[in-house]
Amino acid sequence: MCLAIPAKVIRVDGASALVMIEDTEYNASLLLLDDIKAGDYVMLHAGFAIQKVDEEEAIETMRLLIEVEKHNPE
Repeated sequence: MCLAIPAKVIRVDGASALVMIEDTEYNASLLLLDDIKAGDYVMLHAGFAIQKVDEEEAIETMRLLIEVEKHNPE
């Protein structure tokens, strides 16, 4: 099963971006999307931004992922 995680775009540099998931920064490829700018939210999978989402959807998705993690500790 594949999973994409919502991330906030901090900075865009050509076809790549610095994104933040919770308190951690990652580099992400923007090759699959157009018109992404700082402040946008994207779904991140395997280092690629695969979909732009609105802030409300990103926050709700992250909340649900955290809730699942609480009920399924490793």
